[in-house]
Amino acid sequence: MGFADFVTDAGLTMLESWVTTRSYISGYGPSQADVASFKALPGPPKVEKYPHAWRWYKHIASYQSEFSSLPGDPSKAYTTYGPEKSEASLNPKDTPKVAADEGEEDDDLFASDDESEDEEAKKKREENLAAYKKKKEGKTKPAAKSIVTLDVKPWDDETDMTKLEENLRAIEIDGLTWGASKLVPLAFGIKKLQINLVVEDDKVSIDDLQQQIESDEDHVQSTDVVSNGLRFIA
Repeated sequence: MGFADFVTDAGLTMLESWVTTRSYISGYGPSQADVASFKALPGPPKVEKYPHAWRWYKHIASYQSEFSSLPGDPSKAYTTYGPEKSEASLNPKDTPKVAADEGEEDDDLFASDDESEDEEAKKKREENLAAYKKKKEGKTKPAAKSIVTLDVKPWDDETDMTKLEENLRAIEIDGLTWGASKLVPLAFGIKKLQINLVVEDDKVSIDDLQQQIESDEDHVQSTDVVSNGLRFIA
């Protein structure tokens, strides 16, 4: 199927959906797929309407000087990238039915085949059901966590990297733990901050975190996910 015209709301909505769970259009690094898609846009998407597309656009803009050297086929049109087929949307009316069915299954565990059960048996059944539900609700799932490495690029060699890291570590989100960091040379005396972090997958969105870091526009030019592959249960 591929992307639609980015001039239309439908095309921008498709791009927004695509980059909500991705840092790049294709693969795990910037490529000609990003270049073609970037050039197809007349300008940055509206951040209030397409926050993930805006974040992706600003990130790819930081690679403009490297566009010609990025991997991939520059002759491919941006419409060759994106979703291969439309995803069927969930019918909202089906959701309550699933929840109802689950509740019915719990009730059936203690149901009686006797339609004319006496009050004592009915009371006992309801007590057993209440105890079962309380026990079930008390169980908590172990949290799935990921170890992520981020690159945070400054504007130039005069950027105060100490202040940059201080502002970054001031970000507090439930399920986020900052780890070790180091400065890595880029070019022309510029150094980027590379930092490790641990996130609870159900609580922390890496895309949202990147957007929050990049809101420090006085110090941060862009961010990049270097590694997001090690997951564990804790």
